Amino acid sequence: MSRPRVMGVVNVTPDSFSDGGRYLTAEAAVTHGLDLLADGADLLDIGGESTRPGATRPLVSEELARVVPVIRQLADAGAVVSVDTMRSEVAEAALRAGATLVNDVSGGLADPRMLAVVADTGASYVAMHWRAHSDHMTDFAAYDGPGGVVAGVRDELAGRVEAMLAAGIAEDRIVLDPGLGFAKRAEHNWELLADLEPLRALGFPLLVGASRKSFLGSLLAPEGGPPRPVEEREHAHAAVVAHLTRLGAWGVRVHDVRAARDTIAATAAIVAKERTP
Repeated sequence: MSRPRVMGVVNVTPDSFSDGGRYLTAEAAVTHGLDLLADGADLLDIGGESTRPGATRPLVSEELARVVPVIRQLADAGAVVSVDTMRSEVAEAALRAGATLVNDVSGGLADPRMLAVVADTGASYVAMHWRAHSDHMTDFAAYDGPGGVVAGVRDELAGRVEAMLAAGIAEDRIVLDPGLGFAKRAEHNWELLADLEPLRALGFPLLVGASRKSFLGSLLAPEGGPPRPVEEREHAHAAVVAHLTRLGAWGVRVHDVRAARDTIAATAAIVAKERTP
């Protein structure tokens, strides 16, 4: 595809930062997923564990009960489905239910079985840059080495690529994610967005998730005031999506699919004219 893939977010959780509890029942989550498909989502990312800062983990049984029925129904409806999980048990069940991609925010670090499960099933795999679980990840938001956060994320993702290849995951099944907001302060997120080329140079597609995140809310806060509310950050996110479209990102993970598709279409039209002799 000449444009970024649009991954629509379906949070089957009570505590996600953007829409926790809104789609907690299978019926509500499936309806939301179908709405995102109608708005132009290329694939749906179904998650049963919130990874917002400070979040606590659900039991494995809870996560399974949340995501598997939703994945099965959306896959049966013809959707391309990704499971957003750090647990190999959940990935296995999701793939059996019809998912074809595992979106692991830990890049295989949270569960040592994950890479083997992905390799054995032949699924595609998104490995995000990650340092710690949500309840204490801010303790690890330091990038003091040469090259700062960009070099740190590049080198740590390169290490995960080595582990993925060693586990038997095919190169053409790997997608990387810089992990905006995960063990990163606002300035780290902006630095990464401004200089993604070292990550692209690793040779793998990039998926980027900036949608509604706190660094956008902080940017838009009135002087001395609180961050802009979650539901009022979409215009700033559109600018990020336009930037990623110009860079040739493989995909964007978004809550508002229609806004993302509109932004991508307009940006792509401008770029096409710029390249016309």
